[in-house]
Order: sequence, then structure tokens, then C-alpha cells
Amino acid sequence: MVDLSSKTPAALLPTDILFQTPYWAQVKSRLGLRPRAFDIATGGPGGDVLVLLKTLGDKTVAIVPQGPEHAPDQEEYGTFIENFSLALARHLEPDVAFIRYDLPWASPFASELREGRRTAFPEARVREMRMNMGTQHWNIRKSFEDLTVASSLVVDIGKSENAILEGMKPKTRYNISLAQRKGVTVQVVGSEKLPEFYTLYCQTAQRNSFKQCNYEHFAALFQCLAASSGHSELVLLLARHGRDTLAGAIVGISGKAANFLYGASANTKRNLMAPSLMHWAAMRHARDRGCTGYEMGAVSPSVNPSHRLYGLYRFKTGFGGRIEYRCGSWDYPLNQDAYREFSNGESLHKSRYDA
Repeated sequence: MVDLSSKTPAALLPTDILFQTPYWAQVKSRLGLRPRAFDIATGGPGGDVLVLLKTLGDKTVAIVPQGPEHAPDQEEYGTFIENFSLALARHLEPDVAFIRYDLPWASPFASELREGRRTAFPEARVREMRMNMGTQHWNIRKSFEDLTVASSLVVDIGKSENAILEGMKPKTRYNISLAQRKGVTVQVVGSEKLPEFYTLYCQTAQRNSFKQCNYEHFAALFQCLAASSGHSELVLLLARHGRDTLAGAIVGISGKAANFLYGASANTKRNLMAPSLMHWAAMRHARDRGCTGYEMGAVSPSVNPSHRLYGLYRFKTGFGGRIEYRCGSWDYPLNQDAYREFSNGESLHKSRYDA
């Protein structure tokens, strides 16, 4: 049984999950979403949760970004999500078509992936069968794609700088040293340098063919910092060589966790390895701020050259660390017809974009 009681997003408890903070609620509010917050009362994991309401046409989607934070036992994942969804639905307007969770919980397939008995997550049908075991309504659906990442590289930065460097692959250590020897420097800069970062970001999006966020999205990240409680922090770093800006990063900090949110690199002087030095500078800054983990984000689940994220796997695993295998995004439909229509449209949009 799950019971939810509404509260203001400003009253959300401190957490290492940036996406479950009052700061993130403010960012998303500025971007047009409607934040709601709830205390969770249950016989199992409790805490609180941030929910974001997003209007899509004549329907609304309730998004739970990397939450709920505290996971039940793995065999109770499905029943908890079902009970939580039914409790949340009682607090939502009737036009909410479905609830989308971006679950930060460990995947039931994590040990198989880590031990090499699997090279990828099972297909959605298999994951849905496992998630719905024990539920009453068999109504939990695997989302078409994950909101953030189901396999993410996390580097332990809660040790000495020498120990962090020793945990890296020799090639990565060499690239960091090379950038330093060639005169690349990295600075933490203020939000007035955001246009400089955004120029690089657009170059990166065009070069790597990914859909870019508009400038207003990045502006909101920094505009909301002044009104936040101080538990969250945003860091903008730029790597330069002479007058040229070669790389940039936006890193979010909440509690003891640092998240590499956005990166960018120039089309020129790529042989100077500026991104490697930039990440090392970001890790050192986060460590100085008391962080023990630096999350670099998406990688392929295993050594698979055919995977679209294998290039990121090769680069990021050079910094050492471990891959965290998470449940990813799941949907709980409240209006089956509206959900089916949305899912079909989402699939069609993704197909057109990939083409």
C-alpha cells in the first residue's frame, strides 16, 4: 500500500539525485512544465518524489524524473510501481494519459550484464513480463526509449587524485598529460560565457547528428540557480588553447553526486585532446566540492562495436569507473486509447528522426 500527501516542491528533501530537487522543479517550471511534490508513506521505501506535468495537445503526461529515489526489493518493483501509480493517479487531473517513470533503481539484469552473460538488455517484451510479475493489472509498459540513460559510466572520485588517475586507462592518462603539455587550460566560468558554450554545442550536435536543445533550455538551468536552496550547484567549464575555445561542459552537483549533463567540442584542434583534460578538471572540481561520484552518462551496455553508443563507451571507460545498469523508463497508462495514440506517434517521430 502506498499513500501520497501533496507538498510544495520547495520542501523536497535533500538528495544526491539532481533531477529530484527543488532546483530541478524550478528549471522545469521555467520551461513550461508544472511541478508537483509528494511525501511517500509506505511499508517499504518512503521519502518524497518530484512529479512534472507536461501538456501534449489535449492530454497531459506525468513524468517522474529519476524517481522514486528509494527502491523496494527487486521482486517488488512491479507491485510498488502499480501501487504508487494508483496512488498518484488520485492526485492528478483526469486529462493525464499516463505516468512515465525514469527509474534510477538497479536493473534486475545488472549482474548478468556486469558478468558478461548478457551483452545488452533483453527486448522490451521480456522486461515487461518480469516487471509485471505479481501485479494485479499487468499495466506497466516499457517506454519507447529511456528519458536519461539505463547504462551510465560512474567514476569514483571519493579517493585521492593519484588513485583516480591510476584507475584510468594509460591512453586516457596520456591524453590528459598531452593536453596539458600542449598548453590547453580549463577554467570554471560564469553563466555570461554560456553563449560561447552554446556555439560549441551546436557544432557538436551538427557533427554528431543529434537533436539539440534550444538556448532557452540552457539559460533556464542557470537562471534558476539564484532561487535554489543551495543544495544544488551548476558548473560551466571551458577548455581553451590560446584564443580558441576547444571544449565545454555543464556539470550538475547535488549532495555527493556530480552529473556531466552536457558537453561540447570544437571541430578544430581535436588532436589536443581538450575533452579529456576538461573531464579531469571537472572531476577535480567536483571532488573539491565534496562529491564522491562523477557520472559521465550514456555508454553502450558492453563492448559492442555495432552499438550506437560504443564510441562513448570507449571514451568514457578510459576514465575508469563502473557502469551502472538501471531500470530506465517505464510507463503506466491511465487512459489506454490516449496512451496507444501517443506511443504510435512517439515511435513514428523517432523513426523519422533516425532516418
